[in-house]
Amino acid sequence: MDRALLAELNAARAERRAAVLVTELGSGTQRLVHEAGIAADPLADPIRAAIRSGKSGTIETQGGPVFLNAHLPPPRLVAIGAVHITQALARMAPLAGYDVEIIDPRTAFATAERFPGVSLRAEWPQDVLDARPLDAYTALCAITHDPKIDDLPLIRALQAGCFYVGALGSRKTHGKRVERLRDAGLGEAEIARIEAPIGADIGASTPGEIAVAILASVVEAFRKRKMFAERRGETKAA
Repeated sequence: MDRALLAELNAARAERRAAVLVTELGSGTQRLVHEAGIAADPLADPIRAAIRSGKSGTIETQGGPVFLNAHLPPPRLVAIGAVHITQALARMAPLAGYDVEIIDPRTAFATAERFPGVSLRAEWPQDVLDARPLDAYTALCAITHDPKIDDLPLIRALQAGCFYVGALGSRKTHGKRVERLRDAGLGEAEIARIEAPIGADIGASTPGEIAVAILASVVEAFRKRKMFAERRGETKAA
């Protein structure tokens, strides 16, 4: 790989953007295809499949064999709320390959004793997310049940195209949330992306079970996700 291509790939990694390095094995010619530019590439379908799966491999084309090397940002899970559910979720999610970050300005909850070895920020979400923005390879789970804490991260997650956005609360609670998000200027298609009540419908009742349900939804959303550009297109079309 030449230096210019390597620099371009490193920049994509630093910005947490997916890309596929395409190498024509016969000639050695290489190009880097970013997620936003997949549709314009002649190998759009296999490149899109490589990004969805995260797996690299060789494909056969009319011009000969081509190796697709997929480079994806490590998926992360940002949980708003240092509660019992997130204590369980923080232990489970890394086993499934997710980096976990927990944000909660309530210092009585966000303590190292309750969350040993976890990236924990006892700050207001807007301050943390300004410094470390959400992106298409992030799942956002709002679990505090407090609009003052949950609403802004939900808005940021929808605007950033997070692959999963979920919020704790009953249908009645979510109905009020939807009204607030409309008032904040979000469209119906964006708001509809929020999974609420949060987590797969497995009849969960304990914090540990709810954490299992949340992680199941996150994994499903990641593996079945649409490309970021496709999601943005749907939002604009709506």
